[in-house]
Amino acid sequence: MTAQLELVETFAALGDPVRQLIVERLAEGDATVNELAALFPISLQAVSRHIKVLEAAGVVSRSRVAQSRPVHLEAASLIRTADWLEAHRLRLESRYERLDAVLEELKES
Repeated sequence: MTAQLELVETFAALGDPVRQLIVERLAEGDATVNELAALFPISLQAVSRHIKVLEAAGVVSRSRVAQSRPVHLEAASLIRTADWLEAHRLRLESRYERLDAVLEELKES
């Protein structure tokens, strides 16, 4: 999968408020689907579908521990996304600084 496609999938996965809250909860530590479902007024199946979307985007993974399948936040995926955003923020900031300098010169003229 290309880096661009990974970003698109990550942003799409994080575009849903339920999935955002799931990610926030998993930032505190791993949780089972049942534990995550207890946070929402939706069905266990709906939460499971949200987790599958996050898993397909590489934002979360599941492992097997005895009878349990905890959901784990994959920080690397979010770090790549944050790095991409930061690079674009810095580029925009540089452009705005140049624009501010031009506007300042125009005021002084």
